[in-house]
Parts: sequence; structure tokens; C-alpha cells
Amino acid sequence: MEPMDYKKAYADLYLPKAKPMLISVPEMPFICVAGSGDPNEPDGCYSKALALLYSLSFTIKMSPKAGVDIDGYFAYKVPPLEGLWWQEGGNIDFSRKQDFHFISMIRQPDFVTKQVFDWACAQVKQKKPDLDVSAATRTSFTEGLCVQMMHIGPYDSEPETLAIMHDFMQRQGLLHDIIETRRHHEIYLSDPRRTKPERCKTVLRIPVKRLGE
Repeated sequence: MEPMDYKKAYADLYLPKAKPMLISVPEMPFICVAGSGDPNEPDGCYSKALALLYSLSFTIKMSPKAGVDIDGYFAYKVPPLEGLWWQEGGNIDFSRKQDFHFISMIRQPDFVTKQVFDWACAQVKQKKPDLDVSAATRTSFTEGLCVQMMHIGPYDSEPETLAIMHDFMQRQGLLHDIIETRRHHEIYLSDPRRTKPERCKTVLRIPVKRLGE
């Protein structure tokens, strides 16, 4: 049996077209790591967050090879990296990358209970003591009503796609609904180390509410 591919199984969430669409995003379990600073800084907070996220996610995925029997386990591909981003004051200025705050996260299968998460943290702490596993959390996240669109191109050109999304929101009678629990959301479908910037695919998602709500 082929490993479950979340991108294909939930194409409405991970593979939108390059035009705005309205979607209601359900509750999903994640492992998350929060931080701040320029995501392009070598060995910075963001790169450390990603190292921890991937270490935990692949430890769980490869648990059968470690002889660990997780109740409900099934073969799957690790879902794509996601990120919630914001800056103080509400608006995002891509020229001030040093002012970014972020929550980086990777979706987990439903069988990843607190017990499974704690086991993975213990494994990573033992094998990679340089990673601060205390920075990771396991949580469920419900995003609700959002506008999303596939952005194709470098990250710095995202404002062009966001402008298209904002125009769609205005025509549909939708307003931003960015609060502490609902942020500018990005899902990274391409590996920037192996993909030319102009071909990178990133899902952009904005939490919204209907006018008058």
C-alpha cells in the first residue's frame, strides 16, 4: 500500500489553483515551534526551528524502524512545512524581515498523541542534544474561514499575489480577521534548496470573516 500523501488526500488544502478561493479549514494536529527574526539568517532562530520540527516529524514517521508500535500507525509522507507570520502593528512589511514573528509547524497524523509526542522529544533529545526540544509543542489548530491561493515565484514577490487576494476579498464582501490565533499563513510545497525561485510553490492563506459579522 502506498504511504498516505496528505497533499493529494487533502488537495483542497494543499494544492489550490493560482487564483483566490474561499475555504473553511478544519481542525488539524500539529507540532509547532515559535520564534522571531529574519528567516534568512544562517543558524538563526528560524533555521533551528525547522531542524527541530523535521527531527521530531521524521522520528515519528520512522518509529516502526525503531521497533516502536504506535497505536493506529499507518505509513505516510511527512506533510509540508507551514508557517504563521506576523509583525507588531498588524501589517506585514517584507522589507523588515528582522521584525518577523513566526510559528513554524508540520501537520501530524491523528495517532500522534501526547504520549507519542513525548516519546519523540525524548528520542531527539538523546540523539541530537544540540536541539532544544522544550521549544516544541503539540497542538490542534482550527483556522476556519480563509481565502487562499497558490503563489508561484520567490517569497519576496508574495505581495503581488496578496494584492490579488485582497481584491478578491473586497469583491466578495470579506474582511481580514487576523487575530492572535489567526495569522498570515504560508504552506511551502517546494524545497528552495532544489527549486529555482521563479518556480517555487507556496500556498498563501488569509483568515477572513464576512462583512457585518
